[in-house]
Amino acid sequence: MAEWLVVGLGNPGPTYARNRHNVGAMVVQELARRGSATWKSHRMLKADVAQLRVSSAGIGVASVQAESVVLATTRVFMNQSGVAVRNLLADHKLRASNLIVVHDELDLDLDRLRVKFGGGDNGHNGLKSIRAMVGTGDYYRVRVGIGRPSGGEVTDWVLNNFSFSEQHNLAEVVLQAGEAVASLILAGLASTQAAYNS
Repeated sequence: MAEWLVVGLGNPGPTYARNRHNVGAMVVQELARRGSATWKSHRMLKADVAQLRVSSAGIGVASVQAESVVLATTRVFMNQSGVAVRNLLADHKLRASNLIVVHDELDLDLDRLRVKFGGGDNGHNGLKSIRAMVGTGDYYRVRVGIGRPSGGEVTDWVLNNFSFSEQHNLAEVVLQAGEAVASLILAGLASTQAAYNS
């Protein structure tokens, strides 16, 4: 039985795959790749799901102490994320306190991460939807910085791909965020914040 649910927020389909808004999904997909996990599509759950084990020996490395983790990306648009998260929690009989949501954060620069438990939604439509459908904001968040636009609409910014110059840092940021997820599961919040909050 799974002990953790890790959801990477984003919009479904190839059109949105490399958007700034999809960095949460990118992190979860990278975790699955590193753990050699296989994705399965679950239409009823409105999510794509992969399972792996996380231990001190590494992501995807089985050991006696390994934690069983369900990774998920949603098959609904960002503002409906809560439907998929509610379904996933129910299907795996998990509480929100065992949920980690990885999402983009406008108020952090691209090379910054923040890990926290609970709090407000800061205008993020995915987080608003999760609160509405799950009934609480008390879950873990790995906030991945995408920065704010210097001008123009925020909607255009988040629904555009990372620029060429941003691509240089993106792979490292995604890797670090995945490590932060593993640290949350294995070491807890305080240790993870000390190691990854920047």
